[in-house]
Amino acid sequence: MSLLVGVWFLKKIKKGMKLKLFDNKVRVVAIGSHVFITSFKLAGVQGIKADSPADALSEITKISSADDVGLVLLSDDIGKKIRHNLTGIRTKRPIPLIFELPSPGSTKENVDYRALLKQILGV
Repeated sequence: MSLLVGVWFLKKIKKGMKLKLFDNKVRVVAIGSHVFITSFKLAGVQGIKADSPADALSEITKISSADDVGLVLLSDDIGKKIRHNLTGIRTKRPIPLIFELPSPGSTKENVDYRALLKQILGV
């Protein structure tokens, strides 16, 4: 479900269409290791280097209060360690959408989206 929302959101951002929630266009921010953010920087996305999960969490907290950020791309190696904190942030504020992407060299992981959704909804 969240993947479909993320795809829809990315299409709206890519087209440059203004969303009703924002007065202007929104930004995409990538957070992770130097290797993770470099490719996004080449594509014109702002990249923030985070050496530890605590650094990433503090950056996400700062970003979540900004009104012009619509999507945060987080490397999964950092996201695994702060997933409980991310769930708390996601429940308080749906935007920016915090989306974990595989970091270079990571292995495939099966995600139980039903359990994640139950955790977010508090069911």
